[in-house]
Amino acid sequence: MESFESQYTLSRFSEMCKKYSDKTAILYLGERFTYGRLETLIDKFATGLADMGVKPQDRVMLYISNCPQWIIANFAINKIGAIVVPVSPIYTAFEIEYMINDANIETVICLDTNFVYVKEVMEKTNLKRIIITNLADLVAPWKRVIGYMFDKIPAGKVEKGKNIYFFTDILKKSWPRPPEVKIDPWKDLAYIMYTGGTTGFPKGVPGNHIGEVSYINDIMEDVIKDYIDEGNDTVLMVNPLFHIMAKGFCIAFGFNYGNKVILMPVPEVDAVLSAIERYKVRWMLGVPALYRMILESDRLDQYNLSSLRYCYCGGDVLPAEVFKTWEEKYGIPLYQVYGSTEIGHVAYSRLDKEPRATTIGKPLKTRKSIVADRDTLEILPPGELGELLVTSPYTIKQYLNKPEETAYSYVRLNNEIYYRMGDYVKMNEEGELEFVERTADIIKYKAYRVSASEVEAVLQDHPTVIGACVVGIADPKVGERIKAIVVLKEDAKGIGSTELLRWCRDRLAPYKVPQYIEFRDMLPKSKVGKLLRREIRDEEKRKLEKEKKKPV
Repeated sequence: MESFESQYTLSRFSEMCKKYSDKTAILYLGERFTYGRLETLIDKFATGLADMGVKPQDRVMLYISNCPQWIIANFAINKIGAIVVPVSPIYTAFEIEYMINDANIETVICLDTNFVYVKEVMEKTNLKRIIITNLADLVAPWKRVIGYMFDKIPAGKVEKGKNIYFFTDILKKSWPRPPEVKIDPWKDLAYIMYTGGTTGFPKGVPGNHIGEVSYINDIMEDVIKDYIDEGNDTVLMVNPLFHIMAKGFCIAFGFNYGNKVILMPVPEVDAVLSAIERYKVRWMLGVPALYRMILESDRLDQYNLSSLRYCYCGGDVLPAEVFKTWEEKYGIPLYQVYGSTEIGHVAYSRLDKEPRATTIGKPLKTRKSIVADRDTLEILPPGELGELLVTSPYTIKQYLNKPEETAYSYVRLNNEIYYRMGDYVKMNEEGELEFVERTADIIKYKAYRVSASEVEAVLQDHPTVIGACVVGIADPKVGERIKAIVVLKEDAKGIGSTELLRWCRDRLAPYKVPQYIEFRDMLPKSKVGKLLRREIRDEEKRKLEKEKKKPV
């Protein structure tokens, strides 16, 4: 195989399509797509995009859920040298309007249920064309009929018109002969992904082909090479592909090894458990919330999950209780994957040793990682707590149209530009990263640093609590006081703050116990399911300012 420095993402995948043309690449809602069929569909769609005027380095928004069309479109867009802009299918018109204008997007591929949002912003943007699909477009007709009859397939109202195309029509009309495009893996962008911004607007993160290939190659060569069964393994993919963690995992563990990917549109626990049992899944990626939901399912023991061997977890802090319970239940550990949109995949638990809940893995070889003092950026020795900074010679080190955000997040040290991960970590003697807390989520109480997620984990272990958010409330005497926002189960009775405070005191050092507990019906979450502590924190700040302004 040619060196990864000269490749782009589609190279290795194309090799697998030829080597394993008759093997299953994707299983989706029971529909089988072989590698040969998938390659043909990609070539057809690439041809159709080029014929309608999509040119190299044009930006194409991928505004759909996990489905074969996502995979087909992603590879097809890159095949003609264009740039994929994957976004959450639950974004609103307001959100996609900003991104379309920010990234100068001319083409949107959307679900029929999202068409109304795209149509709403078409005249406010430079959009030239909309391509529409349905989640069940590529499954057997009889399955679609049954799905619609029993209202299992969501469908939106679509108005035909100029510059409005249908995904399936493009596949029917196009020959699998896309134009040959020379791609520079260093200079040409493969994608632009959006992530949260400190100014309130999302930040576009441009990624080149070599940046993506470099970490995928690291994973394949240094993490899973001796454990994966090329051409015969099965990978469950339920995490949203618009997120860099899921996309990279799917390519590295699935397509680049010619393996079978079980693709799921939504993370429904029973469907996940059924798929693991039915298809003998060996590899799985999930967020902590998914593993917790599985463990709490009252139907868990009805499924045989004995095929599972390697379960990776990422995207958020892994609670120690989830880590411990999973291993006790199945006799296999939860390994971790860690990274960010800006730098790609950074660290993985290695499969040749037992992982720990607090250890997020060993940095990949193309991701140079250091721990530095947050204020002075002085590099700290192993064992010292500081902010994690990461660099790679292969990545782009700036945001799209955001010079101020770029200046804050990317810093120059020893003639190299590092990205500030925003997490407090320690580097142990073995070179592994031990996660302590996100920098924004450390509460400073008196002389102590309190981990918000640690307190949240203790609260969430209470049998009546289904969600908790812990924030610091400014106090001139002690720095910050600890406040917990708690969501109880619907059938919880007789549980108040006194009971929960007693629970915390039994499990936490005195300085970590919340001073206030407030009960709510729900907590704010991001599009990918992460807890938005910042929203709660900002809300509490506003309350505090309002109290200060009241007449004495």
